[in-house]
Amino acid sequence: MRQHEHTQSGPHEHHGHQGHGHEGHGHQEHHQEHHGGATSWSMAAQATLHCLTGCAIGEVVGMAIGTALAWHNAPTMILAIVLAFVFGYSLTMRGVLRAGLDVRSALRVALAADTVSITIMELADNATIVVFPGAMDATLSDVLFWLSLALSFVVAFLVTTPVNKWMIGRGKGHAVVHQYH
Repeated sequence: MRQHEHTQSGPHEHHGHQGHGHEGHGHQEHHQEHHGGATSWSMAAQATLHCLTGCAIGEVVGMAIGTALAWHNAPTMILAIVLAFVFGYSLTMRGVLRAGLDVRSALRVALAADTVSITIMELADNATIVVFPGAMDATLSDVLFWLSLALSFVVAFLVTTPVNKWMIGRGKGHAVVHQYH
């Protein structure tokens, strides 16, 4: 696990983040992002895309399994949602485990970082599919299936990004993971 340097700079503690890819950040923006100030939309979008990646993998795998097994809509959707959480948490855990955390600590970080984001994302994308005409009855070979799924991910991204921005600005959500990057 990387150790962070701690130096005192004015009224706030400043964390040295060598090797974190923050070379393009100005000192003020870097300071604000790590201390609850104005969080950038870029940071919120990156956190949302990270979350959306795990959700999308879980959704597609769940829907593929449910469709292949000829399940009805409700059990297929439940499986897809469960797998969205599993894959979402797994992607976060993979990163923090590489940073040196033990499995239990990595799970705690993933739960703290992703639960609200995944929940909102799942509500948004599943609601979109439910209201999209014919989407619930489309199969994997239907263009409608993939079109409605793509639209649902766009809606989920648009709804979740402002929530992630708000949470990161308060030191929650993806901000919990940032120290392990």
